[in-house]
Amino acid sequence: MLFWLVCLVLTLAVTALMVAPLLRAPVVQQDNPDVLLYRAQLDEIDRDVARSVLAADEAERAKTEIARRLLAANKATMPADETGKPTFAVSLLLAAIICTLTFGIYWQLGAPGYGDLPLKSRLAASAEMRANRPNQSALETAAPAMDPVDASEDYLEAITQLRIIAPSRPDDLEAWELLAFHETELRNFAAAAAAQETVVRIKGDAATINDRRIQLDLMVVATGGFVSPEAEALARQILDLDKTNLAARYYLGAMYDQTDRPDLAFRLWRDVVENGDPGQFHVANARALIADTAFRAGFEYALPEARGPSFADMDAAADMAPEDQQAMIGGMVAGLAERLATEGGPAEDWARLIRAYGVLGEKEAAATVWNEAQEVFVSSMRGMEILTNAARDAGVLE
Repeated sequence: MLFWLVCLVLTLAVTALMVAPLLRAPVVQQDNPDVLLYRAQLDEIDRDVARSVLAADEAERAKTEIARRLLAANKATMPADETGKPTFAVSLLLAAIICTLTFGIYWQLGAPGYGDLPLKSRLAASAEMRANRPNQSALETAAPAMDPVDASEDYLEAITQLRIIAPSRPDDLEAWELLAFHETELRNFAAAAAAQETVVRIKGDAATINDRRIQLDLMVVATGGFVSPEAEALARQILDLDKTNLAARYYLGAMYDQTDRPDLAFRLWRDVVENGDPGQFHVANARALIADTAFRAGFEYALPEARGPSFADMDAAADMAPEDQQAMIGGMVAGLAERLATEGGPAEDWARLIRAYGVLGEKEAAATVWNEAQEVFVSSMRGMEILTNAARDAGVLE
């Protein structure tokens, strides 16, 4: 109530300052300027006579002439300008317009009824939001259902049998890896995440960061993009093993962004955006969200340009002369293959390498890369789609 009272008083004060000049009558000069001049001349003649500067008879003649002109000037005096008078109705209308626009604009752009949000209260609310998040199971239940995958009856029957076999063999790594892969293919991401968790458990200390990253991807996809407390714990576990892991940093930033801490999300995503490959899934998502997050956090941030060769570069090589084609693709393949072998990379880079080998006619090498890439991107539908198209273009798949 106090807020609205202050707004009302300030609005009325500003309105009064703007309308008050319209209510004051304009000062209009009603006397003819010549009248003042002639009266001054008459006074001057009287002073000249008193000082004996002007003879009495000459003074009388001068006064007669000036009096004649003064009479004529009085007749010519213009009346006051009635059009300049203030109009109360116009002033009232202007005041109503100002008040209406003021409160109308605030009603549209402001937040009527929204309480004060001091920083301390916001931080406390954010911490409470993180502490009271639903768990993985609840988020999976609330997530929207995925469209069913068009698969053959034989395939579905085989997966049904695999779902029976794998639980009966709790330490059969191959069975659980197959179940995780095929549940992902069928978009049963909650089941896929559970199977991948078992894969990590069976591998124990031999489980790689990539194994855990696949599990983290599946957990977040299964909840419709929300980062549960369990997913957060896994992301922090990955960061304990690899402080520069972009996937874990992305999901940790997403968790902060979802719990009203855009400042922390921005700091995490900035590292992901500036140090990751734009073609990678996590980096691409961070690039799409970081501008809005920076704005909400109060930071000015310019998104860096994407870098690296594109699919168009690879396609253009197919139209070159054989010797130019070999030189261009040979250099690209050598550098790209070395980087993927040592550092890994997004599905787009693996697809470029597969296509490059296809253009060079090295189908066996393309098939090898295709097989390796499937193991890396088994949990990413988009990644598998990109890789499948590249393998088909390279002649690896029919």
